[in-house]
Amino acid sequence: MRNNSGLTTIGFDADDTLWQNEQFFRMTEKHFAAMLADHGEAGHISARLLEAERRNLAVYGFGIKGFTLSMIETAIEVTQGHVPASVISAILDAGREMLSHPIEALPHAREAVEKLAGAFRLVLITKGDLFDQERKLAQSGLGDLFDAVEIVSDKNAATYARLFSRHGDGPARSMMVGNSLKSDVVPAIEAGGWGVHVPHELTWVLEHVEAPVAEPRFRLISDLGQLPGLVDSIMNPG
Repeated sequence: MRNNSGLTTIGFDADDTLWQNEQFFRMTEKHFAAMLADHGEAGHISARLLEAERRNLAVYGFGIKGFTLSMIETAIEVTQGHVPASVISAILDAGREMLSHPIEALPHAREAVEKLAGAFRLVLITKGDLFDQERKLAQSGLGDLFDAVEIVSDKNAATYARLFSRHGDGPARSMMVGNSLKSDVVPAIEAGGWGVHVPHELTWVLEHVEAPVAEPRFRLISDLGQLPGLVDSIMNPG
């Protein structure tokens, strides 16, 4: 690929961009609601769980361990402190199962990363639990294609400005690719870079914001198979 745009660095989100993630949270949430069926309808239990997750993000951060603790907290709340030890045990088992679930790559993920590797500096930028994200990256077989891996507590404009300066030539010459408008796309554009949205059907509700359609550096693709062509069009306009 010839590079006439100044683009030198491409960042990739991991969960629900390169591999499945949210579907396992949804499956576990349904199982959790079934455990507490005597204390409320599934929709009510899920709403209480979401409230706990929202409260706890600043304390536990993102990921399965925080989700598991929020399930335990919710179980205590909805049972008014009378949750059986067997339910707590089942919640812990569900969390452990999530932490050991095999990786399921999303369509075109490997091909897209392989096509862009070498021509650009590739940086995996993901948030969540360190051990879990390292496990998933190792299982994915994609680790060797990235020039750097950053597992962060949150993603905002300052995060991208710092990481794209550390691993590239600054955000203006960088692109971030991900399924979350809130975490991957909008803050990357705010930092001065390109933001490419690859929607996933199960993006977490706390990651929803409006698409920045008026921003000249915003792009939307249906899957990662379209990414190399998009990058080429940006590099060589007209």
